[in-house]
Amino acid sequence: MQMGETDLAMLLAKMEPVLFREPYGFAIWQGALPEETFATVREAEGLTVIAPLAVLGGVEPWARISLTVHSDLAAVGLTAAFAAALARVGISCNVIAGVHHDHLFVQWDRRGDAMAALRGLSDV
Repeated sequence: MQMGETDLAMLLAKMEPVLFREPYGFAIWQGALPEETFATVREAEGLTVIAPLAVLGGVEPWARISLTVHSDLAAVGLTAAFAAALARVGISCNVIAGVHHDHLFVQWDRRGDAMAALRGLSDV
């Protein structure tokens, strides 16, 4: 398997955030997983499912932003950098890391502000 990028300056320069058009939601789930499930997290309280809002219904909408840079799971500083940039403009961020990319979930109504803050990191 090809290793991802670990240099923070390169990660920031090449992160290229992509905003997904549809809102997502987080919900505790029982039974068979919806086909559209993006991710799951098993906690003591139950299984959290992250999926398009249309599948879950009745939960708070979140915007999904994926960073297209192939970041190594051992890379240091990327999460701190984008979390700080979002915090400076008052945006909370929930992060899921895959083998190749980081996926951020921000408040739906702040998605434009979040994209601007993230793009600002690439301009540094």
